[in-house]
Amino acid sequence: MLQGALDMLILRSLVLGPSHGHTIAHAIAHRSERVLQVEHGSLYPALHRLEHRGFVASFWGTSENNRKAKFYAISKAGKKQLAAETRNWERVAGVIGRVLDLSKR
Repeated sequence: MLQGALDMLILRSLVLGPSHGHTIAHAIAHRSERVLQVEHGSLYPALHRLEHRGFVASFWGTSENNRKAKFYAISKAGKKQLAAETRNWERVAGVIGRVLDLSKR
């Protein structure tokens, strides 16, 4: 996964509401039709990084399995960051698409 893409995907998954790590990973896999599989070894460091930067906040709650779980919620700063990262991603994806378009050689 390209650097920064995981942070953007996590923030996007949190727009719908607070979630715990397992649900975030599942949401990314589901929305990508299982193309993107986020391992816990990548997910939790990214969540901690996002929390440290003020883009997400965490709190303890009870999961759907009645277990104690740490939930994450996107902050106002996180929403702004998501918008900026999304714009940048769309720009970069467009440029890469033009570079790969061999019909315009």
